[in-house]
Amino acid sequence: MGLTPMMQQYLQVKENYKDCILFFRLGDFYEMFFEDAKTASKELELVLTGRDCGLDERAPMCGIPYHAANNYIGRLINKGYKIAICEQLEDPSLAKGIVKRDVIKIYTPGTFTDSGFLEETKNNYIMSLYVSSTDNYMGISFADISTGDFTSTYSRLDNSVIIDEISKFNPKELILQDNIDVEILDSIRDRFQPLITFKDDSFFVADAIDNLKTQFKNFNAEQYHKSLHFSVNALSKYILETQKFVLSNIDRLDYYNATNYVSIDINSRRNLELTETLREKNKKGSLLWVLDKTNTAMGGRELRKWVEQPLINMELINSRLDAVEELIDKTPLHQDLIDSLKQIYDIERITGKISTKSVTAKELLALKNSVAKIPEVKNLLSKFSSKLLTNMCDNIDELQDIYDLLEQSINENPPISVKEGNLIKDGFNETIDELRSAKAHGKDWIASLESREREVTGIKSLKVGYNKVFGYYIEISNANKSLVPDGRYIRKQTLSNCERYITPELKEMEDKILGSEEKLINIEYELFVSIRDQVESHIDRVKNTARILAELDCLSSLALIALENNFCKPEMSEFGEIDIKGGKHPVIDKILPTGAFVSNDTLLDNKEEQLILITGPNMAGKSTYMRQVALIVLMAQIGSFVPAESAKIAICDKIFTRIGASDDLSAGKSTFMVEMWEVANILKNATNRSLILLDEVGRGTSTYDGLSIAWSVIEYICNTEGLKSKTLFATHYHELTKLEGMISGVKNYSVSVKEIKSEIVFLRKIVPGGIDQSYGIEVAKLAGLPEPVIERAKELLLHLEQTESSENKDIVIFNNDEESKTNVEAVKKNDIENISLKETAVTHAKDIVQLSFTDIEKDNLIKELISTDILNLTPMEGFNKLYELIRKAKTLK
Repeated sequence: MGLTPMMQQYLQVKENYKDCILFFRLGDFYEMFFEDAKTASKELELVLTGRDCGLDERAPMCGIPYHAANNYIGRLINKGYKIAICEQLEDPSLAKGIVKRDVIKIYTPGTFTDSGFLEETKNNYIMSLYVSSTDNYMGISFADISTGDFTSTYSRLDNSVIIDEISKFNPKELILQDNIDVEILDSIRDRFQPLITFKDDSFFVADAIDNLKTQFKNFNAEQYHKSLHFSVNALSKYILETQKFVLSNIDRLDYYNATNYVSIDINSRRNLELTETLREKNKKGSLLWVLDKTNTAMGGRELRKWVEQPLINMELINSRLDAVEELIDKTPLHQDLIDSLKQIYDIERITGKISTKSVTAKELLALKNSVAKIPEVKNLLSKFSSKLLTNMCDNIDELQDIYDLLEQSINENPPISVKEGNLIKDGFNETIDELRSAKAHGKDWIASLESREREVTGIKSLKVGYNKVFGYYIEISNANKSLVPDGRYIRKQTLSNCERYITPELKEMEDKILGSEEKLINIEYELFVSIRDQVESHIDRVKNTARILAELDCLSSLALIALENNFCKPEMSEFGEIDIKGGKHPVIDKILPTGAFVSNDTLLDNKEEQLILITGPNMAGKSTYMRQVALIVLMAQIGSFVPAESAKIAICDKIFTRIGASDDLSAGKSTFMVEMWEVANILKNATNRSLILLDEVGRGTSTYDGLSIAWSVIEYICNTEGLKSKTLFATHYHELTKLEGMISGVKNYSVSVKEIKSEIVFLRKIVPGGIDQSYGIEVAKLAGLPEPVIERAKELLLHLEQTESSENKDIVIFNNDEESKTNVEAVKKNDIENISLKETAVTHAKDIVQLSFTDIEKDNLIKELISTDILNLTPMEGFNKLYELIRKAKTLK
């Protein structure tokens, strides 16, 4: 028994789309068979049925109505599936044999553009990565087909750069070589959950130059490394493979150099909560949440890019700051701009729909209404004088020809579907006007027919009706059949309670009406497609205007935020100091009641205050203060005013943070291992223009190991030529406060704490100088530990402090309850009255020599003496070296 012809056709199509769920069009349904049916049934909670397929067993099957497909497709896309849409390519009523079918589009997480699936203010990126096997280079490309964004870069192969770029763009889908290095693949899968599609090298390499010259108007092969060519080629071919035609809105390749933006690694992005919170992954509570008061979806997406990619070029930063300042100064004009922007729709995504041939008449109306506001925006911009706003005024295109075309052609109240007619305005096309007139005349004739026939026959209940099966008819009830004149009507249909008739004239008019309706719908659709194509021919102009409006919306948002929160304009410099007076954390200050957040000053330079060593108890605000400084610097380099009384900001090329636990125990990495890996990454990649935030370095290991590592890290940052980064270093190792004066650039600061009757109050104020205690027990009390635990901890702390200098003293177990006394007596019976600190230690180590901080310093001094090459020093260098060694030795007396 063989397969049925239809099932043979299905399997032939499915063979070419093995990695997709195939939606196979049968009449008004998309049907899925075999494994696809089982998967879809499970994921979409559909009833799994069966269909005779010519085999012994029925083929598993489930289906969905074609008109509701987008909802089901979106649900499957969100679960990480690809969907291939197989349509009927001919009219079933005209087909001879099996209807021709083939896949017309593939939907994937990176290429699905349904408005119900996409977030308005977030790009939906798809990425390709090409790694060269010959010269150790890599190319990375990102595209959003809903907006036409296509951007690419290349660099030396670096796994951390790959991860950082992915974290910046957060693509839904990746195109990778099928022979990609396992280490790279594992590092991607460990951190992200995109859909990954593997392609062989030939997919990346074949016909790259020719393809890119065809796709991109501005492509110049000589400008870019071949790894970029191959990455772009693979991504553009994949888009063509899924969309089945070249997208007109992807016509420009934007090259970006990662060094043109502040480098922020994946851990720092998460720690600083730039676009989403660390725990809930929500926008609310992030920096973007504070800054985003944009009025258009385009502006929302653009502002997200600004936050993800702060600038390094001081001229560009200052041009944004000057524009924001002028918008603040000219508040009435700014408010008029806001009112105009509020009436502008998502032009970028409308152009995307035009490009994919999926735009509706209503969306073209939205484009027209948006374009109508551009002259008003341009006029307002002409009243500003800052460089950036002036450039926007000069370059924005009013698109008057597009407005005129849409205004004259598209009906003001069209249907959702473009194949229902009523799309085109009266007077735009003569043929359409004639058909509408014929249709209206025919319906008027039929409307008058009912009254004429009632008068002639005398049958008051006679009526003229219509259905799709029989067309127009005259209906007379059984009670009045005897009144029908002989030979006047032709019987058409007999029902239980009536007879239906027709006349030759009625059938003739019916043909005219129905013929004109069908013809009218077809002509209107053809004309609509022509109008859409005319707009598409100017898509580059529309995209450029959309980009300017998006940037204007971003500047407007930054100005509004600055005005509402009394932010200050930062003073930028290429090199120098970060000097913040009265700085606040932008997010926490917004969340807390007005005036509740305690402001703090910050001074960081490359000389006396290069590394600020911050001590203070947990919960006192050290981490908040450190993040605050980083966010103020980032805001300034975005082009935003900042939450401070005044701010001088030296431009930073990179920002690194090691704040909080980011353990990866599931991958077999301990807290300490992750911490050391992150610190190593910082020390390898930081420069003297970088900002480093380090919190509790060394806490994941034993006290003296951690202390030694923390001290060594401080030395390395402050003493290594080419490094010497501006650094905030929070620690619980109070011994490190001795480094001020010993290591050039180290300055002690602490968080103020007030003790009131054995209670502590956090003042949240950063003040010069260190503190010599952690207040750990007090913090534990605030956290709600039981009172007996707190009291016992105080007793043990007192005993430890008394025995710190002597290894012969012991900790005696004691308590007031009877059970503890009994236990102690039992211990005494075994001739053990005391349990030594060493014996109760987790390691049970014997004869451990505990080095003091001074011992470590002496050891380093000896190493420095040994490594000094006195024969290669000039007399003056030798004198300076001797002076430095003597100074250090005096501090160790």
